[in-house]
Parts: sequence; C-alpha cells; structure tokens
Amino acid sequence: MQQLAINSARLWQSLMDLAAIGATEKGGNCRLALTALDGQGRDLVVGWMKQAGLEVRVDQIGNVFGRRAGRDSALAPVMTGSHIDTQPTGGKFDGCYGVLAGLEVMRTLNEHGIATQAPLELAIWTNEEGSRFVPVMMGSGVYSGRFPLQQALDARDSDGKSVRDELAAIGYAGSAPADARPPAAYFEAHIEQGPVLEAKDKVIGVVTGSLGLRWYDVTVTGMEMHAGPTPMAVRKDALLASTYLVQEAIRIANAFQPHGRGTVGVLDVHPGSRNVIPGRVSFTVDLRHQDAAMLAKMDACLRRACTDIASEFGVDVKLDDVQYFAPTPFDPRLVQQVRAAAVLEGLSHMDIVTGAGHDAVYVAGVAPTAMIFVPCKDGVSHNEIEDAKPEHLAAGCQVLLSAMLASAGTVRGELQERNAA
Repeated sequence: MQQLAINSARLWQSLMDLAAIGATEKGGNCRLALTALDGQGRDLVVGWMKQAGLEVRVDQIGNVFGRRAGRDSALAPVMTGSHIDTQPTGGKFDGCYGVLAGLEVMRTLNEHGIATQAPLELAIWTNEEGSRFVPVMMGSGVYSGRFPLQQALDARDSDGKSVRDELAAIGYAGSAPADARPPAAYFEAHIEQGPVLEAKDKVIGVVTGSLGLRWYDVTVTGMEMHAGPTPMAVRKDALLASTYLVQEAIRIANAFQPHGRGTVGVLDVHPGSRNVIPGRVSFTVDLRHQDAAMLAKMDACLRRACTDIASEFGVDVKLDDVQYFAPTPFDPRLVQQVRAAAVLEGLSHMDIVTGAGHDAVYVAGVAPTAMIFVPCKDGVSHNEIEDAKPEHLAAGCQVLLSAMLASAGTVRGELQERNAA
C-alpha cells in the first residue's frame, strides 16, 4: 500500500516564508517573543491555519490553537505544535519546524479527504525561548499549571514592558482560558539541537524523555587587595577559588556519563581591574541528567565541592538554587508509536534523550507526550547558521503524520481505499 505522503516542497517553502520575517544577515532569524516581528510571524501562520480550515482560538497568555474537527467532537484532541519565537541570533528551524510540520499534517489530510475519529489541534506556544521574558516556556508553563497566569502576564523585559501589554500590542491578548484542556496525546517535532543523530547517521530520533536540570547562581567572596604588595600565601582570591569550582562542575558531569552534563555559561569578576586581586566572582552552573537519583548525586557533589573549596581558599561560597526541572520520561505508548512510524516509513532511527527544554516537557505533566527529532547540521542551534536538510525535515513530518493518525483513530480501511484510488 502506498503511504499517505506529506508535501515536502510545501513544508520547506512554508519554513522559508516564515524565516523571511525577522531574517538576519547570516541567514538566521531574530523574532523575539511578542515583538512586532513575532506578531507578523503569528499572523502569517494563523492565516495558513485558517486557510487549512482550522478553527483558531487564542488563550489569555497568547497561545494559539488551531483545531481540525474529528468525527467525534467530544473526544479530546490529538495535539502537535511548538513555537515560532526565536533567540536574538536564532535559526530558521528551532521551534518553527514543529509548528509548520503540524500544519503540513493538517494540509495533507485535507488534500486526501481523510477524517480522524478524534479532533486534531496545532499549538503555537508563547515565549518558549525566554530570551525576552522569563520564565522560559511561558505559554506551555501556564497551560500546564506550572506557574500562574498573572505571574506570566506581569513579567517584564529589560525595557520594562510587560507581557500583558505586549500581547495586546500585537493583537494576541486572547480571551480563551489559559489552563489546560488536556489533549489525548501531544507530539512535538523538532530539530535535535545536538550532534548525535548526524554522528550516528540516523534520520529520526525517537525521544524517550528529557534530561532533568538544576540551575544555580554561585557567588564566591574573597577580598580585593593590591596585586603587587600582597604575598600569595595571604590572598583570598575569589577568582582562583572560582576556577576550581568551575572545573569541578565539569568534572562532576564527566563522572556521571553518558547522560551527565555540566556547564558554566556566565562569569562576572569584581572589581575587574588588572592590578587588583578579585574580591568577588559570580557565575552560573547548569547540571543535567536523565535520572533523578543521579542528578541528586551531582547536586550533592557540587555542594560538597563548594564547602571544601571555601575552606581551602579562605573564601565564602554561596550557592543559590535558581531552577529545577525533574527528568521527564515521555509516554511509552506514544514513544512506541513514533518508533513504529519510523519503521513504517523505512527510516533509520534511534532512541535519544533531549538535553534541551521544550514545551513538550511541560505538556507531559498534563497529557501523554512524545517528541520526534531530526538532525541539524553539525548539531548547531541557537545560532544564525542553524541548518537542516529538507529531506530530513520531510521525514520527520511524515513520522509525525503517521504517529498522529495512530492516536487519532483514523480508519485504516479508509486510508487504504483512498491510497488505492
């Protein structure tokens, strides 16, 4: 039987048309959440959704949902989606691919006259990136009850502009309730944002879950003193102590392989003078692991290192917890549907765990969830040079179509009859 096939050229063109809004010189995108450019991007995609016959609603945090009716409107929908806001120097595919792959599923079903038993929904989540407003993954976080609507609406950017006002400014201050009407299933297609699939020469990543995450702010306080007259033995050098802690964060991650991750991404040295011994250093630590018990052990190791290094160097070390995401296993049944879809389409595939945060991680708290990864060139993302092959994007969309149909209750006989015709 010939399989129902998505239109790969249309998917690619949709991605390129959206990428023209907020395009950057290096071929990427700057379309920050709730800016005028984000509004233009939303308008474009919502227009396509309406052309595809989807019933569009916007909720109070600006999430956009497009519903394709099913035979039984009382059934909970099978949902897919992602985000279209970008990093300041973002790429064309992060998030946008998941939204437009979902749209292509709807368009394909329309063209072939395929009805599903359950309704289908396409979601565009607000402020996933968190590059303008915090918290990150704001829209899906409110939807899933992770934090209050009012807290999100009150969030302000560096210029003091609020989410509430900026939603109104771009015309996406919706009236639909922002709390979840849980779908029967949620699938999210995404570029991997890492190098594993490309290195393993696999087209499809069957995502079994997400790494847990702990974020910390670390402040090491010593004493500023003149670099010349102060002997080495009596110094309280905050930067020297910090270098050991930075190395310890990486050592801890290496000790918890294959899924341990450790990163120090921001470091600030005070007073920042050439001939003054640093008296205060602040830096961030990001630890991740797919197993909650292992992540807890990594946390304990970091805390012990802070105590030991403070004692050794005569400094004060303050460790503040900033954020915690528990490891999130995805729904085994939906994961198997993704795996089976890859087999059905004859695509090379492997199980993989996502190390990045995605809206799917929050949605998994209220509905069965799975993700589909496709490779991105050199594993590069959150960068203007982010790239992906059209054939890989099409393959992931084809798997999304098959997996959604498996959950939505399409009658196999109807598919066979229409494919035969």
